[in-house]
Amino acid sequence: MLKGMGGLGDMAKMMKTAKDMQAKMGELQEELERTVVVGESGAGLVRARCTAKGELTGLEIDPSIFNPDEKEVVEDLILAAIKDAQQKAAAKSKEEMSKLTEGLGLPPGMNLPF
Repeated sequence: MLKGMGGLGDMAKMMKTAKDMQAKMGELQEELERTVVVGESGAGLVRARCTAKGELTGLEIDPSIFNPDEKEVVEDLILAAIKDAQQKAAAKSKEEMSKLTEGLGLPPGMNLPF
C-alpha cells in the first residue's frame, strides 16, 4: 500500500494495531465490570462480592456471628472479606490485562492502561 514510502507502512500497521488494542481494552474494561469475584473470611462466615474492577457489590454475613460481645471480631471479618475480594479482583484484572497485552512485545512490568 505505501510501498516505497520507507517506514510509513510500518507506521500505518502500528496505528492499526494501536486502534485494535484500544477496542480490545474497551471490551476488556466492560468484561471486568461484569466479572464478579467473591472474597471470604472466617471460613466463609463473611463473604464480599465485587467486580473485577474492585467495586464492592455485595456482602453476606452468617447470622451466627452476631454476638454483641464480639463486635470487633465481626468488623475484622468484614474487612478481611472485603480485602480478599479486592485482592482477587486485582489479580483477575491483571490476569486479563496480561492476556490482552502478551502479544505486543511490551517490556516486562509495563502496566496498561497507562
